[in-house]
Amino acid sequence: MSDNQGHDWGRQGGGNAAPAWIEPEGGTPLHLRQERERARQRRRRRGMVLFLVVLLIVGAGVAWLVKAFLDGRAAEPTPDYTGSGTNDVVVRVNEGDAGADIAQSLLDSDVIKSVAAFMGAAHGRNELSAIQPGYYKVRAQVPAAAAVDMLTDPERRVGAFTIPEGRQLDDIVSTTGAVTPGIYTLAAEASCVELDGEQSCHEADDFRRAVANGSLEELGVPEWAREGVSAAEDPDRRIEGLIAAGRWDIDPSGTPMEIINEMLARSARMYDSTGIEQTSQSIGVTPYEALVIASLLERESQPEDFAKVARVILNRLDIGMMLQFDSTVNYALDSVEIGTTDADRARVTPWNTYAKLGLPQTPISSPSVQALQATENPEDGDWIYFVTIDLEGTTVFTSTFEEHQRQVDIASQNGVFSSGR
Repeated sequence: MSDNQGHDWGRQGGGNAAPAWIEPEGGTPLHLRQERERARQRRRRRGMVLFLVVLLIVGAGVAWLVKAFLDGRAAEPTPDYTGSGTNDVVVRVNEGDAGADIAQSLLDSDVIKSVAAFMGAAHGRNELSAIQPGYYKVRAQVPAAAAVDMLTDPERRVGAFTIPEGRQLDDIVSTTGAVTPGIYTLAAEASCVELDGEQSCHEADDFRRAVANGSLEELGVPEWAREGVSAAEDPDRRIEGLIAAGRWDIDPSGTPMEIINEMLARSARMYDSTGIEQTSQSIGVTPYEALVIASLLERESQPEDFAKVARVILNRLDIGMMLQFDSTVNYALDSVEIGTTDADRARVTPWNTYAKLGLPQTPISSPSVQALQATENPEDGDWIYFVTIDLEGTTVFTSTFEEHQRQVDIASQNGVFSSGR
């Protein structure tokens, strides 16, 4: 018993137990396993360092390639033309165009070779920011700097003209022989442009024919005016009043029909901005009739009296009284003056309000937006009559014929009605 007991004790905790550095199952010694683990860690660290080194080398290489590419691009010259150009062209600067917009238009017209060249040439040129919308004669295929010079040269602007308030389509000839150019003449003169030494112009009659022969759609007549325009008896005057007074730019290379269409479309937008279709209803007339009234204001009164004259017209229409405006007599005459003769007033025309009740068949002039706004917002009053009593334009408004006649006598004494016939 004692031998077996001693053997058991010795195997469990005595001389026969395995050394601490040998695995119990007889595996790899602990110190070898620890050495191998340290070796693996060293290999991982070396691998990580190598990876980082490679990554840095690749990154540096990519950065070098990008820099080399950009340096190469920077070294390339900006595309630009040289020389004095090939031929004259007309380009347009639109309302609200920025420098890049202008550059793109020039590029599209082959005036410049690149937007970058133009923007570079325009840098620091303050006068370019003041360029007005409109049409300009320039040269095709010119250096960008030359294109900037051309656009800032006021002599190169073409197609620009002004239609004064109260101007008619046709010329007005006074009894003294003085001629006031009409819209057709003004547009014809503005259409003249010299390209490569050759002068090109439309004639006033070209515009008359376009108006007389074009459809309402081709002409660009707004919907609210088509009934009135269709009823007009004089074909080349049927768009009277539909071209607004103001500053105009037309494309000299456009056809007469294209030019008329653009002018009517822009005018319609101007008139629509006053709310003509809505506000005319509040005074009991159609939008076209409101335009007719506004045209009378331009020919019969000064701006400060527009709203009062509008009220006189509406009051007369309400009571069925003839308007009897000399301006409507003059509209059909070959020569005009402030005073008209008995024979002139007796002539029956589509416009003569001495010979017909109501409004003229069409407007008799180009009204301003101010005149149209006064028509839509007439001043309150019971006036039936008004007369200009002196050559300075002083106008007196009255409610009775007796009062009116006294003012007419004063006007006669002041020479307002003196005739040159």
